[in-house]
Amino acid sequence: MSAALSMLIVDTDVVSYIFKGDTRGASYEAQLSGKLAYINFQTVAELEQWAIRRGWGARKHADLLAFLTSRFAVIESSPQLCRKWAEVREQVRNAGRLIQPADAWIGATAALYSVPLMTHNASDYQGVAGLTIISDSTP
Repeated sequence: MSAALSMLIVDTDVVSYIFKGDTRGASYEAQLSGKLAYINFQTVAELEQWAIRRGWGARKHADLLAFLTSRFAVIESSPQLCRKWAEVREQVRNAGRLIQPADAWIGATAALYSVPLMTHNASDYQGVAGLTIISDSTP
């Protein structure tokens, strides 16, 4: 194993593509090789809502949790992350754009730790200064 693995934050959309076996996930899956992949607590919350909305049983829900814990480390909230979230929301608002609260948590996490964000929805993060985006989506 390499001593210097690179870290990145993975957006909810990419996590869901990989979990579902969606064809859009294949390229992202390959790009995650050799990386320290993290998700924000917000991604866990969104995926929990997804499971509830779809009426998943205990087994499928357990499969999701096993997938998440085997593939990603979760970054929990902190006072520094809360402050960065507020800064991101205001920065984007001051640029005349809107960022959804969930996207702001994920973008703020990548910004706080100065690591790339892997997302299929790059446009959701326009206006977040200094954010490096990894995306296979077409603009």
